[in-house]
Amino acid sequence: MLEVRNLEVTYPGGGAAVRGVNLSLAAGRKLGIAGESGCGKSTLALALLRLLPAGARVGGQVLLDGEDVLTMRWGQVRAVRWAGASIVFQGAMHSLNPVHRVGDQVAEPILLHRKGTAAAAKRQAGELLEQVGLPAARASAYPHELSGGQRQRVMIAMALACGPRLIIADEPTTALDVMIQAQILRLIEQLVTGQELGLMMISHDLAVLADTCDRLAVMYAGRVVEEGPAREVYENAAHPYAKALSAAFPRIGDPASRFAPRGLPGDPPDPSALPTGCTFHPRCPAALPSCATEDQDLRETGAGRRAACVHVRGAEPGPAPAAEDARSGT
Repeated sequence: MLEVRNLEVTYPGGGAAVRGVNLSLAAGRKLGIAGESGCGKSTLALALLRLLPAGARVGGQVLLDGEDVLTMRWGQVRAVRWAGASIVFQGAMHSLNPVHRVGDQVAEPILLHRKGTAAAAKRQAGELLEQVGLPAARASAYPHELSGGQRQRVMIAMALACGPRLIIADEPTTALDVMIQAQILRLIEQLVTGQELGLMMISHDLAVLADTCDRLAVMYAGRVVEEGPAREVYENAAHPYAKALSAAFPRIGDPASRFAPRGLPGDPPDPSALPTGCTFHPRCPAALPSCATEDQDLRETGAGRRAACVHVRGAEPGPAPAAEDARSGT
């Protein structure tokens, strides 16, 4: 369904925010994108549907059902943005219009893309709200009259309004409490499985992605530094950065991580001033002298797993797994 080939995004005066990313996603599968703030996750999501600011320079290919989104005419892009793929943003309160009822906002893309009657769009909006666990009667509510979890459900209903095949969820549960977060994640998982959608979920929380997604790609300084089956990457990461992200979250039942959670000092580098060699080497506890001068490509570390690290031995740099591999979860 989705294939990203050598995607590059550069901001004027800000350096490369995304560098040579290769990813693939099949229908009915869930791909997680993890990393700290500033690693290029949201830029990647926006680039997939050409939602970046006008000054951004984008290279590579974004193939959605075989067609390159980056070379489409604007009329085609407008059609793809709701009917082919849609985005659930992090802050529902910032995405919903505060002076319009939520039912009207769910119905708006239906009217724009399906060209039906207002009554039919309103009826479908009510059905979508019920599909995501809200009574159809809540369509008459304004955003401020709903809880955070309810607003996020409205955002998911809007994303589903025109029947897209791909949903991109950018930190969809970050602002929610743990109980509501679990409900939203379960809802998303049910929708993806039941409707054979493709899901790309972005988060800084590896534990959430490991529980929700089939595959996981870890980004650092605009590049994918490790990719593989989500649970395997979370529990047995090959790249030092992925290991540090995983160790930063205390594990229930593990006294060592509970009383001494391990973090990672420092911050990701500024895209306009990337260090030479491996961009992670200034923060890496396992860095070798050569890491300061030699960058590393993604290498096979096992069935369906890749990591970009000098400590990954015995394999040549490999391409992104094909969509068929992503479907099988290997």
